Amino acid sequence: VQLQASGGGLVQPGGSLRLSCAASGSIFRISAMGWYRQAPGKQRELVASMSTGGRTNYADSVRGRFTISRDNAKNTVYLQMNSLKPEDTANYYCNALPPFPNLWGQGTLVTVSS
Repeated sequence: VQLQASGGGLVQPGGSLRLSCAASGSIFRISAMGWYRQAPGKQRELVASMSTGGRTNYADSVRGRFTISRDNAKNTVYLQMNSLKPEDTANYYCNALPPFPNLWGQGTLVTVSS
């Protein structure tokens, strides 16, 4: 079982995208969830997280532009990305926080370019 993110694509600078990730109920109920990204040639980094109680945290680079949310009824976590910048270009993944190594999916590619 893997967590598969979706919703990526090509967007111009300043644009928006909404990513989605459906998780199994057992993971979703007990785990904080996070959105991670990996740009070419860089290490994977955590960009946003939300606890089971709804507390959120963001990387400094995305704070104020990205919003993480979760729909407990659908076992789904979202990442709303606004005011996208070229440096946001990366493959985006969802996973628990801390991540389960066996649940990394292929991610969804976000490309910000004019």
